[in-house]
Amino acid sequence: MTTTRILGHGAAALEVSSLGLGCMGMSFAYGHADDDTSLATIHRALDLGITFLDTSDSYGPYANEELLSRVLVDRRPEIVLATKFGQRWLPDGSRTVDGTPGYVKAACDASLQRLGVDTIDLYYQHRIDRTVPIEETWGALSELVEAGKVRHLGLSEASPATIRRAHATHPVTALQTEWSLWTRDVEANGVLDTVRELGIGFVAYSPLGRGFLTGAIAANDDLPEDDGRRNWPRFQDEALDANRSIVEGVTAVARDVGATPAQVALAWLLARGDDVVPIPGSRHIRHLEDNAGSLDVRLSGEQLQRLDTVAPIGAAVGGRYPEAMMKALDG
Repeated sequence: MTTTRILGHGAAALEVSSLGLGCMGMSFAYGHADDDTSLATIHRALDLGITFLDTSDSYGPYANEELLSRVLVDRRPEIVLATKFGQRWLPDGSRTVDGTPGYVKAACDASLQRLGVDTIDLYYQHRIDRTVPIEETWGALSELVEAGKVRHLGLSEASPATIRRAHATHPVTALQTEWSLWTRDVEANGVLDTVRELGIGFVAYSPLGRGFLTGAIAANDDLPEDDGRRNWPRFQDEALDANRSIVEGVTAVARDVGATPAQVALAWLLARGDDVVPIPGSRHIRHLEDNAGSLDVRLSGEQLQRLDTVAPIGAAVGGRYPEAMMKALDG
């Protein structure tokens, strides 16, 4: 398998490593942060050729961008850097969605300062502000490209209609949305069809089902006490029990090909098209190296069909986010 892929096309095309590294969990949501361990993992990723690094100003907040700055200071030329704006933290610790032009520009300047860079390679709108016309938000983003602060633009968790309107304002290089054998919504709701029609790349976050597809999470108590997943619908024991057949099916295919379940889950996504780039999160080198092995896994047509059969669209039990977070998604 090639070691790089192209997101977008024409002037919007961006070459990235075939597998990216999602950095959120190093600073946010999944329990205790260990910066030294995370930094070692990022450096190892770069050494392995995994150079597409994904972060956001909301992870921490801000802490994840600050963490990456410690790597960027020495290894910026190797890195394709993606960050996001749009989830604005309020003084009381809550978040709101903000797509106003003034905030777009202020958030970009703040991210550039935290990251210690002059340019962001791929700048995503993290969540869609449904109170602001997408054309206004993307007009401001286009100005950031013209100013040289940003090279390419992306969307996260956007509906087909929003994608089309944004793309008509300024070319969209990539859509980042959850996609895995555990979450196949994009195959049924028109999102995948839309980005392919428009030539937009697909960046798949949580490609391992937030760890579930690795087989390492059998019960809610397997998660650290300060891990946010403990409160999410799919990680309640009843849902985990109901979804166990998916992991069993992935594990069976993994035995057949001499790979790990994580490698098979990633290989399934990589086989969906050269426009797909998964960005599994890894806090530890051993998990990173395991994920990197997916690039060498070849699944036969029969094995791909088996995976589709054990994890069909809509098979997973439980919402992928708590109800309040689901309401914030663009639908």
